[in-house]
Amino acid sequence: MPPTTVADLLTLLVREPGRPRVTWYGDDGERVELSGAVLGNWVSKTTNLLVEEFDAGPGTRVALDLPGHWRTVVWALAVWRAGACVVSPGAGPVDVLVTDSPAGASARDQVVAVALPALARSFPDPLPPGAIDAAGAVMTYGDVIGWTAPLDPSAAALDGVVTRSHADLLTDPAAEADRVLRAAGPRSEVVAFLLDVLAVLAGDGSVVLTSPATTAELADDAPRRDRLVASERVTAAG
Repeated sequence: MPPTTVADLLTLLVREPGRPRVTWYGDDGERVELSGAVLGNWVSKTTNLLVEEFDAGPGTRVALDLPGHWRTVVWALAVWRAGACVVSPGAGPVDVLVTDSPAGASARDQVVAVALPALARSFPDPLPPGAIDAAGAVMTYGDVIGWTAPLDPSAAALDGVVTRSHADLLTDPAAEADRVLRAAGPRSEVVAFLLDVLAVLAGDGSVVLTSPATTAELADDAPRRDRLVASERVTAAG
């Protein structure tokens, strides 16, 4: 049976713990591979942070002011695992702002600053007072999800560019367990990006994500793209 909740999805992903589920090709040759076990670990830690720091649960609104990126996938899955709502920036009031640009946050915001480079151990710039530096904070939380509020299927899971409840979040799984090559777009398209990734994972597939700069380079270098497709065993392009 296909998963009907993000909790079900995470259980599916760790049935084959060593299988790659999200592979990221970033700028300057950065490559990050998250197996099912590693992805599940990141999501568990991030969910615990959201619950313990912000009491995240049904009705909590979390803005993801991030571009298409593997870290954005982790944060979205964690918000949904907590039963909360991913809000498009500008789509009304939020309880928590998760951003890679914390300098622009309002003094009223509860801010989590996310450094995107894989090897970042802290956010590179000064943070607003009270902001949480995700690079260090996430790793201090448990590898197993602790208490979370009971999921309300009717509660909002997405609000803004697309509106969906938790009951509707996983209704479009990909038909086959493909290894999908997908360009990660800008933050203005992050909801579509997240839904594409979610559909592939819910269909028991995996994704190979390329940053905008890498996508442009591959478009101009067909042999390099062919080598990537072969080495990553890509079976479909998203």
